[in-house]
Amino acid sequence: MKLFANILVTAVALLHVGILVLEMFYWDHPVGREIFAMTPEVSASSATLAANQGLYNGFLAAGLFWGLFANRKDIKIFFLLCIVTAGIFGGLTAKTSILLTQALPALIALIFVIATRPDRRLHY
Repeated sequence: MKLFANILVTAVALLHVGILVLEMFYWDHPVGREIFAMTPEVSASSATLAANQGLYNGFLAAGLFWGLFANRKDIKIFFLLCIVTAGIFGGLTAKTSILLTQALPALIALIFVIATRPDRRLHY
């Protein structure tokens, strides 16, 4: 069960690395404009804001990788909760598909991480 939970956490982390790349480097590019259904004018005027969002997604991914490499359930739970919260907020305020593309995968991973037995070693 823990292995499967870690696979899910890795998938969520990689998803957020992908979002980082998309928002930071492909926002004002035909790929980004097609994915987000934007005109060149809209993508150009919002590129700096999107790059900032991408950086935040990178920090979320980094936190999940930290939790995985440190074998820390509490860190994984914290960052998955952050992603679920941001995904719900984004789904309600920006684009409803964010609920399915970001919040739902993180929620599924969170459920599996919580369901795993606690680590036997103590962390200080």
